[in-house]
Amino acid sequence: MANPSLLRGRFSQVDAWYTITSVVHGRQPLLSLPGNADILCKQWHRIEQEGRVLTHAWVVMPDHVHWLFQLLQGSLGQCMQRFKSRSAQAINEHMRRSGPLWQSGYYDHHLRSEEDLLNQARYLVENPLRRGLATRIEDYPAWWCRWISGSQDLC
Repeated sequence: MANPSLLRGRFSQVDAWYTITSVVHGRQPLLSLPGNADILCKQWHRIEQEGRVLTHAWVVMPDHVHWLFQLLQGSLGQCMQRFKSRSAQAINEHMRRSGPLWQSGYYDHHLRSEEDLLNQARYLVENPLRRGLATRIEDYPAWWCRWISGSQDLC
């Protein structure tokens, strides 16, 4: 069950932009293991193909993910429930493990302008650099952004 304080004031608005952070249960670095970032990417793509979101950026960190998208259909809660349950099932199957993958709840932020959108995309993809996982974004394998192809675009 999600922390009630995280749900206070949360609402979903179709066509709005959201940035989401979801954390692995116990902050285990499971997402850095081979194949897991690809599984997450496939789940984001699947949700997009269903017409629920338009993804603008994502980054997979060892113990959490950041996802920037425009909500096209349904609620934010439904979208996240689909993503978290499908990705947990797929990663658990891939790793031959059981149990929760994700902590309950997630952090969301509703973006209000196109300027916020581009700034947030830069912030997301710079996460591996700030954490010292890479010195250039091109060297980090688990990210994608509609408008950024490498370090030259981060300025």
